[in-house]
Amino acid sequence: MSRSYYEFHSSVKIVAGTEALEHMPYELASLGVKKPLIITDAGVVSVGLVEPVKRSLVVSEVPIAGVYSDVPPDSSTTVVTNIAKMYRESSADGIIAIGGGSVIDTSKAVNILVSEGGDDLLAYSGAGALTRRLNPLFILPTTAGTGSEVTRVAVIRDDVSGRKVPFASAFLMPDVAVLDPRMTLTLPPHITAATVMDALTHAVESFLGTAKNPISDAYSVAAIKSIQENLPVTLAEPNNAHARLKLAEAACMAGVAFSNSMVGLVHAIGHSIGAITHSPHGVCMSIMLPYVLEYNVKECNDNIAELLLPLAGSEVYSQTAADQRASKAIEVIKTLRDELFEKTGLARTLSETGKVDETQLEDIARMSIDDGALLYNRVDASYEQVLGLLKAAW
Repeated sequence: MSRSYYEFHSSVKIVAGTEALEHMPYELASLGVKKPLIITDAGVVSVGLVEPVKRSLVVSEVPIAGVYSDVPPDSSTTVVTNIAKMYRESSADGIIAIGGGSVIDTSKAVNILVSEGGDDLLAYSGAGALTRRLNPLFILPTTAGTGSEVTRVAVIRDDVSGRKVPFASAFLMPDVAVLDPRMTLTLPPHITAATVMDALTHAVESFLGTAKNPISDAYSVAAIKSIQENLPVTLAEPNNAHARLKLAEAACMAGVAFSNSMVGLVHAIGHSIGAITHSPHGVCMSIMLPYVLEYNVKECNDNIAELLLPLAGSEVYSQTAADQRASKAIEVIKTLRDELFEKTGLARTLSETGKVDETQLEDIARMSIDDGALLYNRVDASYEQVLGLLKAAW
């Protein structure tokens, strides 16, 4: 830890289990929500995941203000403004977000506008712009990856500049996160793999950054161990509700960790790849993780070495010489990526994505060095160094 003090905050109530959805009406009533607006995307609707939520509300006679189901994978300020308008016109008094990272971040941003008033979302960007509690927000994640259901951050693309704009505040944290395995059972293998690699990256980067602390470390390690144990089971048995729930819990724990200790260079580069090429965030994380770890090892060798235990288990850890544990941990991650490529087709390189053109690497590097996540990386990176990492990952 490189600071003389640290802060840890986790105020989100977590309701988890195979019957967590049925608890929703109680949570809504406890916060005085009588007419929630559901925010989701077309994919979630198409696989029928909104219906069980509706049924849980109908049983308790909770009316729905409406359903906004057009959140795109790369949400923007215009989308946020449109949903805020729907919220106001329908007299909603709370938000239920059903989806992955884009839906959750969009819902947080909508909550800013409907709580603070106006349509200028960018006025609340950065850290510290929010000064009071926002309206009730409930999150039902449909992927086991982003951890956004427990974080105080959101990232939204500005339609004018094209840049992904960060928002950070304890007031952005949702009131309740509902982890129910029924919400992730329909995830296809490649999305399962990509989102879990996102969670793994959250856990790893939060364990290595400048704001790491003993409490966030505990969440990080627990998340990595659960991923290592339950990802193979989930891929082999997609309908295994227990393993799905464990992965959802792991993503949640990783979210708690990085919400307190932040992320680093993997995310700085990944944000930029996503902004320029519209590549899925989890894919970007999976591709860049080992390359950034190799870059960071000169300052983070001991911490990367510690990660070998949750990544590979006690037998591998004990049989690996202390001075080889960091490189072994990176090797384990590379092997995992190879296995995921074989099982799900998850890209291991930028060229394998089919979305990134080699001519875009310079623009990605320029954008990366201006990303706020870089501030928490223990090794600084110049444009030339980031470009080198991108070329290595090509």
